[in-house]
Amino acid sequence: MIFEHEIPSGSRLYFGESAKLKRAIESQSALFLEAKGFSEIVTPLFSYHQHEGLSDSSLLIRVNDAHNSQVSLRADATVDVVRIATKRLSRSENIKRWFYIQPIFAYPTTEQYQIGVEIIDGTFREAATVAIELLEELDLRYNFQVANIAIAHLLVKKYGFDLEDIKSIRLEKILKSNYPWIEALVGVERLEDLDDLSIYPEDIAAELTKIVEVTKDLKKRDILVSPLYYAPIRYYNSLVFRAFRGEKLLATGGNYTIKDIEGAGFAIYTDTVIAKKMQRV
Repeated sequence: MIFEHEIPSGSRLYFGESAKLKRAIESQSALFLEAKGFSEIVTPLFSYHQHEGLSDSSLLIRVNDAHNSQVSLRADATVDVVRIATKRLSRSENIKRWFYIQPIFAYPTTEQYQIGVEIIDGTFREAATVAIELLEELDLRYNFQVANIAIAHLLVKKYGFDLEDIKSIRLEKILKSNYPWIEALVGVERLEDLDDLSIYPEDIAAELTKIVEVTKDLKKRDILVSPLYYAPIRYYNSLVFRAFRGEKLLATGGNYTIKDIEGAGFAIYTDTVIAKKMQRV
């Protein structure tokens, strides 16, 4: 039985203090990002291209347009922001730093509000720096983790590892490898664990070096390093980061390639930020 006051599982309801807090967080973020030279964009709720962002297309909520072509509710903001900014707005606007404040939707009834940034032709360092500064602006306590998805791809393509084992962090299977350096790779947690890269093959060492180079330049202490982390987003191809508190994810971001466009960006999960702030009250 569904009662008349019930809302679907996974959907969001904000009222009173939580609604006020949500509005304040979004307003503070917008002012901060505008001051950093970002322009705001609000993309359509429906999209033809959402399958290009998610590894699991079963999460898409699909409908048909007036011509019976399939469209999806927005399940990922990055794909549409990059496409619209570079293929449509570039004719009249030469803006490469964008931000958005809007929800995404996943099957069957999940809503997730985001504050996101996309930097066309941007670097990991740019995106990570803005993310750290915005998280600090919002007065959040968090851990910051850096990874490189190219390492997982190398392990699968060249060294015979199973991508599902890496995604699911099945350490007992990963550690069964005959490669003498795999235990050291699994054990990496901090930047100092990468002081000696000579134990790794050249291709793995090269990708670990990228982590070292960007991490030491970020204005955040005690950064965590996770070489085997794999983000389930199709367009991420190299350096990525996560900000989290306990088991709750506050933000994700990194370098990406969408069609022929290179860029970097991140999304802060507004709902998690609100929940964390409400817990402090």
